[in-house]
Amino acid sequence: MTSPISSQDASTILAIATLAAMADGRHDQAEQARLTEAATALGLTNAAEIMTQVHDGALTVDTLVARLDSPQARQAAYDAAAAVCHADGWINPSEGTFLRQLATALGANTTATDDAVAIVNRATGESAGTTLPNELDTYILDQAIVTAGLEILPDGLANLGILPLQLRMVQQIGAKHGQPLDINQVKDLAATLGLGAAAQVLEQVVRRTFGGLAGGLLGGLLGGTAGLASGAAVTFAATYALGHAANQYYAQNRQLSTADLKALFARFRGEGDTMFPRVEARVRSAASSGSLSDILRSVTR
Repeated sequence: MTSPISSQDASTILAIATLAAMADGRHDQAEQARLTEAATALGLTNAAEIMTQVHDGALTVDTLVARLDSPQARQAAYDAAAAVCHADGWINPSEGTFLRQLATALGANTTATDDAVAIVNRATGESAGTTLPNELDTYILDQAIVTAGLEILPDGLANLGILPLQLRMVQQIGAKHGQPLDINQVKDLAATLGLGAAAQVLEQVVRRTFGGLAGGLLGGLLGGTAGLASGAAVTFAATYALGHAANQYYAQNRQLSTADLKALFARFRGEGDTMFPRVEARVRSAASSGSLSDILRSVTR
């Protein structure tokens, strides 16, 4: 029987996950402020101090790792950090270096993360040529259900698949409208709509990391079935809105202004929020296999 993670360990894990979110080295002051806000909302009371210490070189991976009391906490710290770094489907050299150093310092088992990343890469790659149905509404709804299902899957690394599937959906919708796009253009569109931001990824990953752990971590803010269900609703609405906004954007030859695109996204997100209770049973059914591989395989058939 494993010991529950202490509140002190939980705070340290959150600090490590925050460092992971900064590991790509591409965050400006505004993004760092959002990271600080997200970490504080998650229960890290000294988030601003941690950001300052990281930039000053006063806080290192080794310093944080030394604060973790149990093997369970050390593995959870690695899994959370790896999920943050891999959340957009790939890592840059800075993130790779960070994760290698962290794994060594923690003595963590990286097999589960490596396997999850391989599954996501294989699924999104194999499905790149999938023939879309004539009715894009059906396709978008199905993708929203699949990504929401990943949120409630009992696998701490399942959220690795969410953003790659969202990006792949946009890429395929663009191709359907005769506008083949490279992945950077697709990522830019998602970023314009607020998807895939480091602060958002941090929140998703930390909530999932602590969702299956006992003990009411971080003041009871995190974890539990209700928290995961709430995450599924948010992911469903975001995927639904992204798909429909992208459909209109590409149908109009990418002529929509940023303001119009954001307004479309907000409107469709509201529709997704309203729709989720009607499809929640389908979302739970999608997750019932209990396998990341099975869920991702369902979008390649």
